[in-house]
Amino acid sequence: MFSTISLSMGQPSPTQVRDLDGKLVRSGTKYYILPVIRGMGGGVTLASTRNESCPLDVVHANQEVDNGMPLTFTPVNPKKGVIRESTDLNITFLGALTCIQSNVWMLVEYDGHLITTSHGVAGSPSQETINNCFKIEKYEDGYKLVFCPKVCELCRPICQNVGVVIAKNGSRHLAINEVPFKIIFKKA
Repeated sequence: MFSTISLSMGQPSPTQVRDLDGKLVRSGTKYYILPVIRGMGGGVTLASTRNESCPLDVVHANQEVDNGMPLTFTPVNPKKGVIRESTDLNITFLGALTCIQSNVWMLVEYDGHLITTSHGVAGSPSQETINNCFKIEKYEDGYKLVFCPKVCELCRPICQNVGVVIAKNGSRHLAINEVPFKIIFKKA
């Protein structure tokens, strides 16, 4: 009688994230973030929302026909080519912006909420860049974004869902919220 013994001593790798077509979501590949429920608006994009033209914030487009802006996911550990659930990553919009700012997502406080904006710093996980790290987690029949970075051992960040918060001016910010924004990924 033979037995099989596992030689790997580490934890199993987290589950790989899949796109709308069931293919693996990969680092550096262009995707759109779309709501799972059709008829609930379009994709994720950038817009000026603070009664001034800059900075640009991450918002949920009002029109269903608007796929939003293409973006990429980059694990904090750049050696990994496949995006996995519950691992720290940077999210970066692609394309030229009208504002002089980075395309990397980050959290900032605005109008009593922690909203997602796009002037973060990619990579270099540290206490100074902790607001730039997000995670993708399985959520019902789709996924959700979560802010709960593990890149800083000494930091004690909040661990919350990223949902849609409607601002006083009607903007649909992606922001820290109890109710997650249920999403899927579509290759651009």
